[in-house]
Amino acid sequence: MIYSLRKKLIWICGASITAVFVIIFVLICAFAANQLDSAMDGITDMISENGGTLPDFKEEPPIPAEKKAFPDFFPKESRLNVSFFTVHFDPDGEASRANMDFASSVPAETAQEYAEEALSGGKERGWLEGYRYKVYDTDSGQSVVFADGNMNRMVSGMILLSVGSVLIGSLVVILVLIVVFSKRAVRPIAESYEKQKQFITDANHELKTPLTLIMANLDILQAELGENEWLEDIRAERERMNALVRQLVALTQMDEDENQIPAEPFPISETISDVASEFKALAEKKGLSLYTYIQQDIEYVGNEASIRRLVSILLDNAVKYCDPAGEIRLMLSRKRKLVITVENSCADVGKMELDRLFD
Repeated sequence: MIYSLRKKLIWICGASITAVFVIIFVLICAFAANQLDSAMDGITDMISENGGTLPDFKEEPPIPAEKKAFPDFFPKESRLNVSFFTVHFDPDGEASRANMDFASSVPAETAQEYAEEALSGGKERGWLEGYRYKVYDTDSGQSVVFADGNMNRMVSGMILLSVGSVLIGSLVVILVLIVVFSKRAVRPIAESYEKQKQFITDANHELKTPLTLIMANLDILQAELGENEWLEDIRAERERMNALVRQLVALTQMDEDENQIPAEPFPISETISDVASEFKALAEKKGLSLYTYIQQDIEYVGNEASIRRLVSILLDNAVKYCDPAGEIRLMLSRKRKLVITVENSCADVGKMELDRLFD
């Protein structure tokens, strides 16, 4: 149980931190993409507003901060290194001319194909083969300006790769720390759980002795006094206490990973019929009707003692909480899966603690 708890703690913490890191990286990527688009849009806006070419930076008027395509520390001379080209179209949609002075590496035919593809897309801005483009209207028709964003995208990709590497490294370190310190975190729970198990084990041993003495004394009294109603009641309560002690021990074992309940084939139809016959007399004594609908000749691979105990607990509760002169139904059927059903009438079901029904 403690090992399982530690695994869940590691899994939950690891999954939560991984999700946070992924969200952070996605937000950084989205922010970087938005910043890159804004910077390239500033360049295309500058070119489109200057008739399809760069303005003369020697007599550059003051530019509002929100329209600046370059940071203030970016030298004006190096701005001329921006690679771009502009393709102009006449009112009939035919390419009329192209300004290729600042994009010598791009053939005019390729530039015209890019421009026609950008126009057919129906968008004002976008990316095409590493170029950020803008479609704008002029007095003689439409024009498309393309600014080379390959270098900017490469730099942005390298930065994102570095950020991603740092995040992955940090995640690995955090996961290692979680694994290392998780043992210390669950140690108080493990100690408390072990003490609880030890207490139940000790109580089991301590209770067995008086229960054995009670049974021995009952046998002596019954031999001297014969059958007696009160002695039978004492015997029944002793058996009940003995069953409770066994259940306490079973509870301490059920969460242990190494505790494997032996499973083997057995006739479950006969097992459940036997359990039902044991409760028929008790149900009739309380004025209840116990009906069984058991499909015969069903084989099941499992632990017969556990199944018998399970059905006994369900029937015992059904007898306890059934209405006076009520009905109890026990059903066993197999279609795709094996189904065991125990039903009883209970008018006061709304007053019960239903959230603890199967504790």
